[in-house]
Amino acid sequence: MYDPLTMPPDLVKAHQILDKAVDLCYRPQPFVNELNRIEFLFSLYEALNAPLLKPEKKKRVKTSN
Repeated sequence: MYDPLTMPPDLVKAHQILDKAVDLCYRPQPFVNELNRIEFLFSLYEALNAPLLKPEKKKRVKTSN
C-alpha cells in the first residue's frame, strides 16, 4: 500500500515496529517474510470462513403414499 522507497525513514521504521507488534498477536514466532505472513493470515481467514460457506443440507420432504 505504501512504497517504502518513497516513505521517510522514520515512517518505514514505525511500520516495521507496528508489523512486529501485530504479528505477535497472531503467533509468537516472527514471520520469515511478507509472503509467509500473507499465507498465514489467509489460512486463518479460510479456516474462519469455511463453515460459513458450507452448502445447507437439503431437507427431506415427506410424501404421503
